[in-house]
Amino acid sequence: MASVRHLVCRWWLCHLSKSPTVNTPGFRRSKRFSTCSRRRTVMPAWVMDKYGSNDVLRFTKNASFPVITYPNEVIVKVFAAGLNPHDVSMRGGYGAATFSMKRDPLNIKQSGSEFPVTLGREVSGVIMECGLDVKYFREGDEVWAAIPPWKQGSLAEFVILSANEVSHKPKSLSHLEAAAIPYVAATTWSALVNTGGLSKDNCAKKRILILGGSGGVGTFAIQMMKAWGAHVTVTCSQNAERFVRGLGADHVVDYTAGPVEEPLSALEKFDLILDNVGGDAERWALNLLKPWSGAKYVTLVTPFLQNTDRLGIADGMMQTAVTVASKALKHLVKGVHYRWGFFAPSGPALDEIREMVDARQIRPVVEETFDFSQVPQAFEKMEKGHARGKTVVQIIKEGNDL
Repeated sequence: MASVRHLVCRWWLCHLSKSPTVNTPGFRRSKRFSTCSRRRTVMPAWVMDKYGSNDVLRFTKNASFPVITYPNEVIVKVFAAGLNPHDVSMRGGYGAATFSMKRDPLNIKQSGSEFPVTLGREVSGVIMECGLDVKYFREGDEVWAAIPPWKQGSLAEFVILSANEVSHKPKSLSHLEAAAIPYVAATTWSALVNTGGLSKDNCAKKRILILGGSGGVGTFAIQMMKAWGAHVTVTCSQNAERFVRGLGADHVVDYTAGPVEEPLSALEKFDLILDNVGGDAERWALNLLKPWSGAKYVTLVTPFLQNTDRLGIADGMMQTAVTVASKALKHLVKGVHYRWGFFAPSGPALDEIREMVDARQIRPVVEETFDFSQVPQAFEKMEKGHARGKTVVQIIKEGNDL
C-alpha cells in the first residue's frame, strides 16, 4: 500500500509539473488557474483542531487563505454564514469517516490531516476571484451557496467553492437573510425533486405530508410545495401551528396531542411523504400513501453516516446498501416507493430557488443573528434546539472589512 501511495504521489507531482502556467504579467507562477493577482496567505476564521464539544472551537487570524486549485473554482468573500444542526453534529465527529474519504479518496494523507476544520454550511457573500474556466460569474458578483460538508466552511473571511455550487444571491434579500436558506433549500430540493420526482409542472393538486414541518427543511418545503400548487399537511407541536400555517400549510396535526398516526389515518391518502423526524415513523407512515400510484416516502433520517463512522467506509456502505434495498423491496410489493434523501449541493437548484425568493413565494426564516466574535454562543443556541428558523452569523458588515 505504501508503494502504491508513493507512485500516486509521484504521478500527481509530475502531473502538476506539466500543467500549463499562466504567463500573463501580474500572475504568480504558483497560481496556475487564478484570474486575479491579489495574494494573501492568512485570514481570520473559527476552526477546530479535534472533534468534541463547544470548547474545541478556536478563533485564529492565521487560518490558511484558500487558493484556487482547479479552473472551475471561485473564492467568495463571506458576508454571512448560516449554521445548521448538522454543524453541531460535525463538530462532534459525525460523518468524519465519509467526509475524510471525500477529501482524500486515495487515502494518501495521514489520519487527522483534515484539521483544522472550519464549520458553516451556508454562505452569502461576494466573489473575490474566479478560476479561468468560470464564465457565469465575475468578481464582485453577490452570491449564495450551500457548502458540502467535506469542504471547509463559511465561518471564515473567505471560502472556496466550485462554480457549479454557487448561485447569484436573490436581489430581494440582504446577506444575512440569504445565508439562512441555501443548505436547507438544497437538501429540500434534493429530497423532493431529485428523489421525490416533484416539479413545478407536476405538483398541482398533489397531496404532500411533511413530518416535522416546523424545522429548517420543513419550513422551506412547505413554502416550495405551496408555490408549486400542492396541498400540504404537516405535523408539528401546537405552539408552532400558527407559524406553519403562516407559511402556507393547509392542514396541521399536533403531534403532542397523542399518537399522530391516528388523525393522519383519517385523512385522504398522500402522494408523497417527507420525513424529517425518523424514529418509528416508518412503521406507520407508509400506510398513509396512495398504493400503486407512484407515491413515495422520502426520509432524510438515514443510518448512512452512522454506519460508515461505526463500521468504516466499505462495511458501512455495504450495510447501508443492504438496509435500503431490503426496505425498498418490502414496501414496493405493497405498491409504494421507499427512498432515502440526501443533501446535494447545486448552483442550478439555487438559481431556481432565487427566482422563487425574488417572486416572494419563499421567505427566509431567521431566528437569531450573531457577530463573528460570538460563534461559540451561536453553537450553544443551536445545541439547545430551536424549531422556527435559522441561526445566522454575520461575518462582515456589508460594506466593511473585518
